[in-house]
Amino acid sequence: MKKFFSLILIIFFFSFLTIASAKTITFIPQWLPQAQFAGYYVAYKKGLYKRYGLDVKILTGGPEAPSTKYLINKKADFGTMWLSTAIQLRASGIKIVNIAQIIQRSALMLVARKSKVKCLRDINGKTVGVWNKSFQIPLKAFFKKYNLKVKMIRMSSINLFLRGGVDVTSAMWYNEYHKILVAGVDPKDLLTFFFYKYGLNFPEDGIYTLETTLKTYPEICRAFVKASIEGWIYSFKHPEEAINIVLDFMFKAHVPASKVHQEWMLNRMRDIILPPFGKLFKNDYMYVANILKEQDLINYIPSFKKFYRPIYIKDVKK
Repeated sequence: MKKFFSLILIIFFFSFLTIASAKTITFIPQWLPQAQFAGYYVAYKKGLYKRYGLDVKILTGGPEAPSTKYLINKKADFGTMWLSTAIQLRASGIKIVNIAQIIQRSALMLVARKSKVKCLRDINGKTVGVWNKSFQIPLKAFFKKYNLKVKMIRMSSINLFLRGGVDVTSAMWYNEYHKILVAGVDPKDLLTFFFYKYGLNFPEDGIYTLETTLKTYPEICRAFVKASIEGWIYSFKHPEEAINIVLDFMFKAHVPASKVHQEWMLNRMRDIILPPFGKLFKNDYMYVANILKEQDLINYIPSFKKFYRPIYIKDVKK
């Protein structure tokens, strides 16, 4: 009997060593440090990842370090990206899986000055500021749905809109829209088009990993999602502390920071991160996938069951 228990202890010990000696888990958000990713920074700073036995390294995303490429090339174990982008990857043969859908209501919008645009139809024939290709999918769907012929111009900031370089600009409610207001533009002078109000609710940030990672390390994946969700819950309950943590990450990454802007962003994230926390609804998935197929952006619709692999769901009271 003693030998039996000794054997069990040895097995447990080496199993623990296998997990403990594993490489550092890397996570990369799709953009530079900001309150859009507060939950992950808070989970790291407050030791929530370590509480679940994870040694997490958070990388800096952005145009020079796309989360998609880092996941594909296995330079990161986990990353965030928009649902539309992930469906494209899966349809192209890359076995990426969604293990938690964080944002369920789209924050994407178009913003125009009322002096140039007074209604939806007025966008026709106008110049529209857009981001890179991976963020253009819902925009193209919007223009197609409402039969709008526009000239899309690549932009890197809302300065192009502020200086009159484009008639209409793409914006995220939690980010660029607020920057326009901070720049001194009166909201009464603006006309806004929220995509979710126009029948184009493309869920955005989700947590993704490769299928092989999920199969090999299911408990690590579950722990990462659980700790991240707890990080978001803590952020919403302690916004001042969360913002200070975000600002610290921004400072270390040499990203210009405004506390007021980050407070706005965190508040808006609370508005669009809806319970049940981490759930991707099949109707939302099929809606986005069908639009991608209609636009010939994918050749087929990947199986929802193979794409979405929920490992932890929690309701959050706002």
